[in-house]
Amino acid sequence: MIIIGAGRVGGSVALALRDAGWDVTVIDEREESLGRLGDSWDGDFYVGHGMDLQLLREAGIEDADAVVVATDGDNSNIVIGQMAQKQFNVRSVVVRILDPARAEFYSQRGLNVVCPTSSAIGTFVDAVRASEGALR
Repeated sequence: MIIIGAGRVGGSVALALRDAGWDVTVIDEREESLGRLGDSWDGDFYVGHGMDLQLLREAGIEDADAVVVATDGDNSNIVIGQMAQKQFNVRSVVVRILDPARAEFYSQRGLNVVCPTSSAIGTFVDAVRASEGALR
């Protein structure tokens, strides 16, 4: 399993999957992101960009069962996700896309997308609707 992007989301996913028994490798552009994983991190950590084909190979993408792409850039996430899916034939690729319209577009084209923006919108709408009775 490879996680690309070790920010709040990617780092938390990496820790949760490691705790669930997965062999997790993390790639991030910033070496200091390793600190987000904590002192007990025992997985591999590579510093570099997730679009670097050589780095992806060094990290083991050719043998990976799954890839999660959670950098802070939609464009990068889309490209990396498509490379993992189409070039490296990774069976399970999950990509974070913040823009709901783009998330829908790429989801319709076969990319497994998580859109936290759409999830937040739905949660807010549901919360307001649930409190509607109390407001009347």
